[in-house]
Amino acid sequence: MSTLNIDAESIDGMTDGRGRTSRRSRGPRRPLWLTALLIAGVVATIAVFLVPIYWLFSSSLKPSGDIYSWPLQWIPTQLTLDNFVSAWNSAPFDRFFLNSIVTTAVGTLLELTLAILCAYAFVFVDFRFKKIAFGLIIASMMLPGHVTLIVNYITIANLGWLNSYQGIILPGIASAFAMFLLYQYMRTIDKDILQAAEIDGAGHIRRMLTIVVPLSTPMILTATLIVMVGKWNEYVWPLIVTSTADMRTLPIGLLFLRSQEGYSNWGAIMAGAVFVSLPMLILFFLAQKRIIGGLAAGALK
Repeated sequence: MSTLNIDAESIDGMTDGRGRTSRRSRGPRRPLWLTALLIAGVVATIAVFLVPIYWLFSSSLKPSGDIYSWPLQWIPTQLTLDNFVSAWNSAPFDRFFLNSIVTTAVGTLLELTLAILCAYAFVFVDFRFKKIAFGLIIASMMLPGHVTLIVNYITIANLGWLNSYQGIILPGIASAFAMFLLYQYMRTIDKDILQAAEIDGAGHIRRMLTIVVPLSTPMILTATLIVMVGKWNEYVWPLIVTSTADMRTLPIGLLFLRSQEGYSNWGAIMAGAVFVSLPMLILFFLAQKRIIGGLAAGALK
């Protein structure tokens, strides 16, 4: 009977009777100092992001004595909603909320519609000077948005759109960033599917709505959430084109509240900041899986 010779290296590459991999298949062990450094980095990152948020929400629920106490009172001695009542009564936050909702919803819808149309055209439509147009749009991402403030303001003023929704919304509906996200994702779609639909008589609009948009849903949702957060937090442009309280948005309303309260009532100012930040925080926590999933799907493709 012949003997079976198995060397030590072969045994290291096998699994034991319990299905566990051997030492060789596990790869090199990570140094302890590197693991500690990674953990410290994660803890520091969490602290940098979460400590200000915790301080904001806790201060909005503190009585005045806890806010100005020293050493810092991290945990409120008692919870109170007086700061929210004071903030709501000191500024027309109901109008601020309405203006932010309208400008964010309509602006996001228009911006994503243009981004989808533009991305589809660059991926699936052949036309003259296509590369030049695409290069110009991408180059516009390198320019700071403040460069166009004066030109946009003069245009809006000449059209008589100051202190109006269209004056706030329309200058910001062209987004090279959202278009580029969707362009990169649409490039991964198999063009044979669209060619088959074209043979069946489907035009560009039908192909875009029935094939491209459904297949691009993860990235469209991701771009929508990113654009929505930007619209909600926009400060400079609404401040320039509005001069009346009934057209102010929430970020400007927070400045209005500070001018009303001065620096003596930080509890009300913190409560106003909660009014501004809470809707987007809720939206992010509800949709974070879709955001990460859309970006990961685009990266993998």
